[in-house]
Amino acid sequence: MIVSRIYLPEPSAASFFLSTLAAELVDRSHDVTVLTVRPPKGYVVPERPEALRLFPVLRDRSGYVRGYLQYLSFDVPLAFRLLFRKRPDVVVVEPPPTTGAVVRAICRLRGIPYVYDAADLWSVAAAHATSSSLVLRVLERLERWAIGGADRVITISTSVADRIKAWGIRKPVDVTGRGADTAQFHYSPAPLRTEFVYAGSASAWHGAIVLIDAFAEFSSSHPEYLLRFIGHGTEHPAIAARAEELGVSDSIVFDEPVEPAELARELSGAAASLATLLPEGGYEFAFATKAYSSLASGCPVIFAGPGPTGAFLDAASSTAPVGTAVNYSPEAIAEAMRTVAERPVLPESRPGLSEWADQHVSMRAAARRAAAAIEFSGSQTRRKRARS
Repeated sequence: MIVSRIYLPEPSAASFFLSTLAAELVDRSHDVTVLTVRPPKGYVVPERPEALRLFPVLRDRSGYVRGYLQYLSFDVPLAFRLLFRKRPDVVVVEPPPTTGAVVRAICRLRGIPYVYDAADLWSVAAAHATSSSLVLRVLERLERWAIGGADRVITISTSVADRIKAWGIRKPVDVTGRGADTAQFHYSPAPLRTEFVYAGSASAWHGAIVLIDAFAEFSSSHPEYLLRFIGHGTEHPAIAARAEELGVSDSIVFDEPVEPAELARELSGAAASLATLLPEGGYEFAFATKAYSSLASGCPVIFAGPGPTGAFLDAASSTAPVGTAVNYSPEAIAEAMRTVAERPVLPESRPGLSEWADQHVSMRAAARRAAAAIEFSGSQTRRKRARS
């Protein structure tokens, strides 16, 4: 059983990974049920090999399940659904930590092992959303408790695994990575547009506001370009205000989230995608997973900030036109934009980049690693049942 407050058709890194994981488990002859939410209006629930159990949930003004009341509207019904459903061999749970806490409580009561998918650490990211030391302490304790009760932990990188171990949690941690869902993200023939795309959430810890200063500098020599943000983000108002202040608001576009296939088409024709991570924000261990989806769509990436994303792009650049990693500064980003504008990755080279991503950063490989960890936990449960 997979538990997540977000799932397909809503576009997100969690949706893509968990749906790929579910398909991998079904391919291994397991029965998989996903407890998730009804998607927002306008989204069509796809035909899937796993069983989807959808229930209504509160959403914020942007249509996202984000905020205390929104999480509670998922977590409270979830407790009863877990309590009274047929007992699974193993549960896989996606953050937030409140959901992990519910899963730990019910699974302990029913003697069910669970695997915690620690793609990131919310108590670390929350430092950018609140200055309340009380809130941060409570959230960290809740997250430690949710992770600490898991039979196993799967995570995106060794950096996150090290953070978990530093908390004193001694449960097995499997670094599975993430990768791109290349079944949905692949190159679609498209004319090259004079446009940079930032796809996905733009929260405080991303630090995407630096892109406006960079774009303002870049626009002085390339006024024909647009900068498009696709998705939600708590920083959108600040980003829009900065664009107005610098006089580039007419060249900045904010679009609602789109389904994966449409996002892949948008990326296929963009000059480059953009990704950022705020330095010294306590979240330097995070990987910008949007880079994988961009490369799978044949679109090079400009990344600015600390963490493993830069090292990945630097290493991969010797084998494919993946883009570049630069310092988190307007000057460095603007220079990278100029390089893209003057020496673009042309449409004839983009299918090759997409194929490279399919071979090297496919989400299928990450799902296989995660499925093996989940099977191990489930097999232990079946052996215990057989002995009893």
